[in-house]
Amino acid sequence: MSSATPAAAPDVTNPDVVLVVDFGAQYAQLIARRVREARVYSEIVPSTMPVAEMLAKDPKAIILSGGPSSVYAENAPRLDRALFEAGVPVFGMCYGFQLMATTLGGTVDNTGAREYGRTPLHVSKAGSTLFEGTPVEQSVWMSHGDACSAAPEGFAVTASTDVVPVAAFENDEKKLYGVQYHPEVLHSTHGQQILEHFLYRGAGIEPSWTTGNVIEEQVAAIRAQVGDKRAVCGLSGGVDSAVAAALVQKAIGSQLTCVYVDHGLMRKGETEQVEKDFVASTGVNLKVVDAQERFLTALAGVSDPETKRKIIGREFIRVFEQAQLEILQEEGPEVAFLVQGTLYPDIVESGGGTGTANIKSHHNVGGLPDDIEFELVEPLRQLFKDEVRMVGQELGLPEEIVQRQPFPGPGLGIRIVGEVTKERLDLLREADAIAREELTAAGLDRDIWQCPVVLLADVRSVGVQGDGRTYGHPIVLRPVSSEDAMTADWSRLPYEVLAKISTRITNEVADVNRVVLDVTSKPPGTIEWE
Repeated sequence: MSSATPAAAPDVTNPDVVLVVDFGAQYAQLIARRVREARVYSEIVPSTMPVAEMLAKDPKAIILSGGPSSVYAENAPRLDRALFEAGVPVFGMCYGFQLMATTLGGTVDNTGAREYGRTPLHVSKAGSTLFEGTPVEQSVWMSHGDACSAAPEGFAVTASTDVVPVAAFENDEKKLYGVQYHPEVLHSTHGQQILEHFLYRGAGIEPSWTTGNVIEEQVAAIRAQVGDKRAVCGLSGGVDSAVAAALVQKAIGSQLTCVYVDHGLMRKGETEQVEKDFVASTGVNLKVVDAQERFLTALAGVSDPETKRKIIGREFIRVFEQAQLEILQEEGPEVAFLVQGTLYPDIVESGGGTGTANIKSHHNVGGLPDDIEFELVEPLRQLFKDEVRMVGQELGLPEEIVQRQPFPGPGLGIRIVGEVTKERLDLLREADAIAREELTAAGLDRDIWQCPVVLLADVRSVGVQGDGRTYGHPIVLRPVSSEDAMTADWSRLPYEVLAKISTRITNEVADVNRVVLDVTSKPPGTIEWE
């Protein structure tokens, strides 16, 4: 997504939309993100959605994602042929490609010949709609067991591999296109170009979706939703809540009061940073609530991570309800809305919208009490993190806020593996502050997505400090690199930086005698430990 002036002024209240049909692919969200990078708005819908409902959204194009199933599996996802006969341009990828082939009369063979990972692709029609301007030999990312041996009638075969005779096909007359591989991943060297060729050339979509469009659209939507009532926003100091608050303030001005809940689960110095940086940059009305004792009491004796998340979510809302009463007493008008910085990955990982499993409960998605008394305003719920940063920059927020590393809503409460106590929080705060200081000093803040620092509170490791044997807590460093948090890899930090962090933590933080490095990608691990 770009903030450049669009080629044509779009209808920001009803942007051109490309639907990404999710067949259970691990990359469905990445496809949607790549479409947005092409300055075209996208939404993900489950493959179980009836075709009539998809078409009712008036999509300018539809993309069929990959998926783990074989088209021959008994319970494999299917698709109504009517989708391909509706006149809407369709692009099938991997499983979506095979499903298009079999639905329209082509042949997909279960030969047992598989291709996984980087694979040479041989383009046979270099001037085709998808492949014009790309090399006849290019590297793509494959992940399949079945293979298409014959394209449907009316389709031109445009590429193959050493194993697959039909690795891409096109039907310009019906605007139907497909590739066997994953153009959305960076390992497919010309994948973004192929996707953009489908959007611009195949579907005829103008690339006009920008950060300015997002702001205009959301300001109009917020004003329509809130009307003349009041709203409160939970300001955590992170980029998500800060951008959400700035966007809502632009829409309704003094009708918004931001509430910063000091629940005692924040990192060192963050409360002061919120009060200084955000208020100075926006002039928003900020109410600070000291609720540390309340949260610690509610979390006492609790070690289960999902239970901790739900407790933090419940208490968070209760604090807002109290703030609502106080604001009513002070200002009069009814406070009926709660603003939250929920993002698209939050929705997906909480099992919403795409039929996916619940990976985690967020205090601002899956952990809300059933008896919540506010109507939610979530202006960022269709955006990825990098898009949120762009919106923040467009709104004029300072770099210190816009480029801040992501921090979970439940705070350090889910970075302590075990019971949350004040002593453990203070210990983790010091270790986290040291890690952040050294990463900043080494100029690595922009090179990593975030670096959770985790306390294994219920684990003791043997160590030698001074002249004695110790049983201290291990601290885990979890530096990761990512584009949108849907997938991530561990960051290869310089050894000297890791050594300095480890030495300082074990020397300066009491009861810690070991620092370990988490080298797990996502998947299979999540970024946070709990």
